[in-house]
Amino acid sequence: MKYMNIGTSGVKASRVALGVMRIDTKSPEEAATIVRTALDAGIDYFDTADCYHGGESSRVLGRALKELGIDRASIGIQTKVGIYRDPASDQITRYDFSAKHLIQAVDQELKNLQTDYVDYLLLHRPDTLVELDQLAEAFNTMQTSGKVRHFGVSNVNPMQVELLQSGISQKLDVNQIQFGLGHTGMVQQEFHVNMIDDSSLDHDGGLISYSRLKHMTIQAWSPFQTGFFEGVFIDNPKFPDLNDCLQKIAEQHGVSKSAIAVAWILRHPAGMQVLLGSMTPSRITEMAAGADVDLTAQEWYDLYLSAGNDLP
Repeated sequence: MKYMNIGTSGVKASRVALGVMRIDTKSPEEAATIVRTALDAGIDYFDTADCYHGGESSRVLGRALKELGIDRASIGIQTKVGIYRDPASDQITRYDFSAKHLIQAVDQELKNLQTDYVDYLLLHRPDTLVELDQLAEAFNTMQTSGKVRHFGVSNVNPMQVELLQSGISQKLDVNQIQFGLGHTGMVQQEFHVNMIDDSSLDHDGGLISYSRLKHMTIQAWSPFQTGFFEGVFIDNPKFPDLNDCLQKIAEQHGVSKSAIAVAWILRHPAGMQVLLGSMTPSRITEMAAGADVDLTAQEWYDLYLSAGNDLP
């Protein structure tokens, strides 16, 4: 496993992290095995959110870490807040960046995770009704109390980062964004500059270049998904060229296709971190191996093209 610095915070973490959104259905024994497998693979950074199944994902993670006797200082824990899910309907009814909601959400997450602090707190999605003075109050309170050490965002574009950053003294170090061979929009637009085809449309405000300039770490979520949760591309007959290319390169490097898909993300000089979502121990081990694969530039481009993209 290779390690990296998160943003400019000085926090060092594995280049592959484990997201635990789907760990809520696992028994205590299964959850402990999942966490132990990740740790054995060199993964020392875990991502969750307060809205994942009513906080159950965080509770299961916290219990597993406690039962395994993991030294809290040896790992990074990150959570996300700001989405309000109505407990009666289980539907998302608003985004809420008010100081009261954020502070209460973090306090509950600390209980769920059985820890005194989180290394990173991310605002889960943009709240267009955000009051910057409320946000500043929340961040200052959480940082001063020691409950949150560093901050970031998720699914936010550059101008939204600029707006949020203008109201707070803490640096936003992370942006968690969907990215992978099945979701390449952020790089498609970089190639199709000054063109009028669909790939030239800038949906993200130049996220990759902006993040590099601001030294923000992009955390790539759902790295194996196509579209927005439309299915994985690995071994999917809808993507024969991509799977053929993945297999060829995987054989050359002596790893699985999943590892190559991870290596493709990590090859980008933006210095991204990949968030795995698998709850299958053997798959976690396979995927994590991608952190130790160094793809050539040509291999990166071959995979990009095999995924159905073009170069103008």
